[in-house]
Amino acid sequence: MGLSHHPNMVSSSPRLSALPAPSPAQGVLKGLDATRALAEVIARYLAPGFRLYLSGDLGSGKTALVRELLRSLGHRGRVASPTFALIEPYNLSRFELHHFDFYRLSHPGAWRDAGFEESFDGRAVVVVEWPEQAGGGLPTPDLHLSLAIDPQLDENARRLSITAHSELGLACLSAVLDAGFCDRVPSPHSGCAAP
Repeated sequence: MGLSHHPNMVSSSPRLSALPAPSPAQGVLKGLDATRALAEVIARYLAPGFRLYLSGDLGSGKTALVRELLRSLGHRGRVASPTFALIEPYNLSRFELHHFDFYRLSHPGAWRDAGFEESFDGRAVVVVEWPEQAGGGLPTPDLHLSLAIDPQLDENARRLSITAHSELGLACLSAVLDAGFCDRVPSPHSGCAAP
């Protein structure tokens, strides 16, 4: 479950987009228990306005991660992939969470045409699967996770890449690293390195 963290992910600005692109932390999720643990850590940092983007091929575990995230937030009902509806809203005890799946967008601006831009106004937590289908038109996320199937790993394991793009995203990423998703390296400037 090791992740490696790169030091240029810090900034004093709310969004890190003004700096060179942050480097992602890399690692491996070794199955559903690891996915659940990751979701529990991320859930502690979610608040209205937080944007979490999930990338990865079909079957890479994006919806499974959202399911565990919602369970960590107290949701006990069914969690479906919004592949056909494009959005599944959840009214949770602390906030609303809007779960989008843009896989079937007909063109990059279709999310705006459908009126989804309102979800990005800071009143809800927004989780977007397939953000690349919006063609770069989405607001910058706080945290962007990519999941990948690797034939060299166990069939339930996934390669993981996490990039923080805001102060809150960086705090969340630091918590993910501190929770044991990586081994610490002696230098505070080195962050974490995969074992």
